[in-house]
Amino acid sequence: MAVVLDASRMARALARIAHEILERNSAPGELAELALVGIRTRGVPLARRLAKSIQEISGQDVHCGVLDITLYRDDLSGNTNTVGPQPVIRKTEINFDIDGKLILLVDDVLYTGRTIRAALDALIDFGRPRAIQLVVLIDRGHRELPIKADYVGKNIPTAPTQQVQVHLAEIDGRDEVEVQP
Repeated sequence: MAVVLDASRMARALARIAHEILERNSAPGELAELALVGIRTRGVPLARRLAKSIQEISGQDVHCGVLDITLYRDDLSGNTNTVGPQPVIRKTEINFDIDGKLILLVDDVLYTGRTIRAALDALIDFGRPRAIQLVVLIDRGHRELPIKADYVGKNIPTAPTQQVQVHLAEIDGRDEVEVQP
């Protein structure tokens, strides 16, 4: 198990992403229309950290929401006779109007692109943003859909058989990213 990002390198990557977001979206009035939406589970604390960094750098408060994509996933069986654990549906918390806003969709790992496709479908059910940009902490490659992140903390080339585990202090008690064989 190799640690590819420790706590300090993760913090630097997130600070760099916050600065990149501000640089790309610095037109007058644009920052006021910016909102971050984290995909459950680990995208949520990442979105909150980024919102806090953007606020500290710019002095501007940024809306931050939570998106549950469980019902939009394409890997859930439509068979109601399935025996075994069923997916847990959690609350989506987008307490602001997304119409006309620039939404930054935040997730921990970008892999096949299927999670992001589901998130886009779920997000559009809440309104019509002006634009959606994708923020990921880790891009590991192996896309099955034509999806590309706008902001990436670290690109980690992996084999399809490997797993990338993101640990966040808010959930796991520590900040690090590991690649497992």
